[in-house]
Amino acid sequence: MGGVVGWLLILLAPLIGGVLYGMERKLKARMQRRAGPPLMQPFYDFFKLIDKRPMVVHSLHGYLGILHFLGMWLALAVLLSGGDLLMVIFMHLLANSFLIVAAFSVRSVYSQLGGMRQLLAILAYEPIFLLAGVGFYFLSGSFEAKAVFELSSAPLWAMWGIVIAIIIVMPAKLKKSPFDMAEAHQEIIGGAEIEYSGLFYEALYTARWLEYLFAYAFIVLFGGANWLLGLALAAVVFLLVTLVDNATTRLNWQQTVAITLGLSLPLGAINLLLIGIQ
Repeated sequence: MGGVVGWLLILLAPLIGGVLYGMERKLKARMQRRAGPPLMQPFYDFFKLIDKRPMVVHSLHGYLGILHFLGMWLALAVLLSGGDLLMVIFMHLLANSFLIVAAFSVRSVYSQLGGMRQLLAILAYEPIFLLAGVGFYFLSGSFEAKAVFELSSAPLWAMWGIVIAIIIVMPAKLKKSPFDMAEAHQEIIGGAEIEYSGLFYEALYTARWLEYLFAYAFIVLFGGANWLLGLALAAVVFLLVTLVDNATTRLNWQQTVAITLGLSLPLGAINLLLIGIQ
């Protein structure tokens, strides 16, 4: 995805991600038979946070939050520009690592518990994205996202098992029920983000929008050169994740890891094996 369109998507990524986050909140409210907030509510929250007093535990804690946002934006930029998928996955992991280190850098029990659970969440979903990267390499002969977007035959048909595996772990990636253990607002009050406020929390809030856009942009890859198929698949996954989030309760970390790795990892590995022997 290069050229002017690619650069526009990269520059406007926070805005697009904010609209996507607002759409999810609106859809979630409708599923619960509520009117819900306005579509632009995430941006209203954004400007409200500007006026909040930034209370920083220590300077490193604040800087790590900003690095989390910048790292997420950079990972998304590499993906949208058609760059190396292994680099994309690594940079996304690095961005999350900044937040985890920030969580452990303060003495708050809730923050440290959230950081530990975020580590477990990464263990649950990151191997599946690596399997997807290898699967794209088998089909395109390259780890470049650009090569995947140019495939005439949609990877969806050959990588159906990995697609199902990604759908299984997507709630863990986006901190949604039943795998929202990293945030768990009923229990640890936001987890790793609890000690942030004002401008520094705003960085994390915007990083969440980028996380949404990153996840669904990755799904579009399975459409190959067929953009409509990729976008349709991303829309279906978006609706499914929102529905599951509304219809399920949170599982504990043992259940989360057991279900995600016990189901998605074997499914993805078997699919990868079948692609390799063809």
